[in-house]
Amino acid sequence: MSGREMPDRANAVPVFRQLYVRYRDAISSGQLKPGDRVPSVRALASELNLARGTVEAAYQLLIGEGYLETRGPAGTIVCPQLSTPTSSIPPAPPAPAAYNGIHTGRAPLSLQMGLPALDAFPRKTWTRLASRVIQQGGLDGMIYPNPQGDEALRVALTRYLAISRGIACTPDQVFICAGYRACLELISRSVLKAGDRGWFEDPGYFLARRFFEETHTRLVPVPVDEQGLCVDVGVERAPDARFAVVTPSHQSPLGVSLSLPRRQALLAWASDQRSWIIEDDYDSEYRYVGRPLPALKSLDTQGRVLYTGTFSKVLIPGLRLAYLVVPNEQVAHFARMADALQNHCPQLLQRTTATFIEEGHFARHLKRMRSLYAHRRTLLSDALTARLGERMQLELRAGGMHVLAGLADGLEDSAIADRASRAGLALQALSEWYQDAPARQGLLMGFTNVKDADSAADIAERIAGLLD
Repeated sequence: MSGREMPDRANAVPVFRQLYVRYRDAISSGQLKPGDRVPSVRALASELNLARGTVEAAYQLLIGEGYLETRGPAGTIVCPQLSTPTSSIPPAPPAPAAYNGIHTGRAPLSLQMGLPALDAFPRKTWTRLASRVIQQGGLDGMIYPNPQGDEALRVALTRYLAISRGIACTPDQVFICAGYRACLELISRSVLKAGDRGWFEDPGYFLARRFFEETHTRLVPVPVDEQGLCVDVGVERAPDARFAVVTPSHQSPLGVSLSLPRRQALLAWASDQRSWIIEDDYDSEYRYVGRPLPALKSLDTQGRVLYTGTFSKVLIPGLRLAYLVVPNEQVAHFARMADALQNHCPQLLQRTTATFIEEGHFARHLKRMRSLYAHRRTLLSDALTARLGERMQLELRAGGMHVLAGLADGLEDSAIADRASRAGLALQALSEWYQDAPARQGLLMGFTNVKDADSAADIAERIAGLLD
């Protein structure tokens, strides 16, 4: 019987555990049947030349889990209540279904969108600040956190938003969330319900569209032109929509800005209908012509704009930190829902980010990144124009972290994007960002991690091969 084979003392698994596994498997496979007697501790220890305590430890595990039962002077037996296995060979478990997520945790591909310059992140400064936060941490870092987020970070954000985005708010109006999707989750659970209709930019951010589809809201595609969202079309298609999702400072993915007349029209519609505007201000800090545009929220006098921002684009996505600013009269309602959702971000990361902002490192980092990104965008656009000028027309906007390239007739963007992925390039097909047909053909490329002219030229050459 397998339980009486000599254990492998060289094995990293403890001897008592090896013995336990052998008896358990013998019982499970039917080699030992319910009611069968097993050797006494003394007899088995003598037979295997083991200490009695080792055998006792294995038997106690088996008794505790119900495999064995002690009968006093009658000895120890296999539990009579165990069912007899129908087969000595257990069925193999089914192979897990493969799933390719948007974020895999692996190293990013070249030209990946939405990714800041990882080589330019101030690691030493960040590590020093995080170490100080740990050393100075007190009770607030050990107890259950405030569901709205760390107060120091919310205070720092109100000061930053007032200066850079023209948004006047209090720390109570700010909610820290674990990414943009978590912001949408809090909004959806607080002021929306299944079946609500909402305007959605077409083309628009596909992950946000996927979220609203999963929550069973009905999205009404509203076209985008050179002045941004066509508000008049939205009013025509769904005048009573409960919400509108917009990227007014830098439209995702076309890169245009929502004009002032349309901002005013959008705010007037929301005020008249008592509808909500969800403003996604994802990378407005990066503008290379003039100063960053004020946020749509800065014009909101009726409390209809729910403003979202993220540190994924301006610092690093690994922080999983985003924020939501709600109207003052909605604070209590959102706070109650945030408490129920338990949407917490690590206290260490929140407090370190707050310190990073308060000590001026954030402002200096943004200034450096604007200059660096302007240079890297030029590197990529010059290389693509030189190599593919007749087959690809670049549309360079005033800001952002990606470029859009229109394709010559006869080229299909989704097929090119598929080939690019297999070749290690993260090109995205513009057509996949559309909800309504017909969709434009184009390629979206992040340029923030294009480090030099040689790598830009290599990328252009590889893309040329994909177009062929």
